[in-house]
Amino acid sequence: MISVDFKLLTSATGIAVLFATSVLADPLPSWTDTEAKSRIMAFVDTVTDPDSVQYVTQSDRIAVFDNDGTLWAEQPVYFQLYFAIDRLRELAEKDPSILKTDVLRSAVAGDLETVAKGGTAALFEILDASHSGMTVADFSTAVRDWINTAKHPDTGMGYDEMTYQPMTELLRYLRDEDFKTYIVSGGGIHFMRVFAEEAYGIPAEQVLGTYTNVEYQVNEGKPVIVKTPGIAFVDDKDGKPINIERTLGKRPIFAAGNSDGDFAMLEWTTAGDGPRFGMLVHHTDAQREYAYDRDSHIGRLNDGLDKGPDLGWLIVDMAKDWSRIYTGTK
Repeated sequence: MISVDFKLLTSATGIAVLFATSVLADPLPSWTDTEAKSRIMAFVDTVTDPDSVQYVTQSDRIAVFDNDGTLWAEQPVYFQLYFAIDRLRELAEKDPSILKTDVLRSAVAGDLETVAKGGTAALFEILDASHSGMTVADFSTAVRDWINTAKHPDTGMGYDEMTYQPMTELLRYLRDEDFKTYIVSGGGIHFMRVFAEEAYGIPAEQVLGTYTNVEYQVNEGKPVIVKTPGIAFVDDKDGKPINIERTLGKRPIFAAGNSDGDFAMLEWTTAGDGPRFGMLVHHTDAQREYAYDRDSHIGRLNDGLDKGPDLGWLIVDMAKDWSRIYTGTK
């Protein structure tokens, strides 16, 4: 029989202890008590219980997450594009002749509508002009300086403050249950590696992304890796499962994304044997974040909404399932 000290329970200290205990007991406090939270926790309980017929050994507990729109915001354009444009402006101040095309001139002028019309080709053109010629080390320094100072044009928040609190909780929860968590994103691998560990607890070696061409050079006797023009690999759509298999050598059991660019990753993950979990973050909250899906130029979501439920995937409704959005707000 458990002995209860009722004086302690009714004291301020006792109430504080009980409150702290209840908070610690909930690994996902920014998720509302809806089916989404219940399904996630039920899956984790099942695959980590040694007595369960669906128990998964620790070495196979691999979870992969898209970044843009899944772990942090992505509107009105990808955050790496903001960085690239800011970098391009700095370079153009020193040498205006680098602005050789309408796309580059539009980017520096802040005409994102024209840039968007150029599609992926325009994006890669801006990345080439702003990233090429730098060593990876210098590039990382530039990204860190930008992350520490730049502000989002809509929210006025730092970009690293616009990570999603519910998703950082989910990452931590999975790791507490002996999952290994990876980022698998269309974003640049060298860009994400700068902040991934601090923002998400994911070390650089567990970040998979799009990567540019690079060269090994020896400059003044010092070996360096230099970013050169051109994209070597695009980690999006079918490229995601290909990169996972190439890098990890095994199929994850948990995958999360937010757009049709993540469809192949979730499809491949959930098609494996044994227990599997696929999850799509649906941007439904126009008041606290952005509402978009089928017609968006960023993070378009059609196939996931149409086919995901029949494949057993969880569609997370941000407005309904999350009590808090950003890590930078309460």
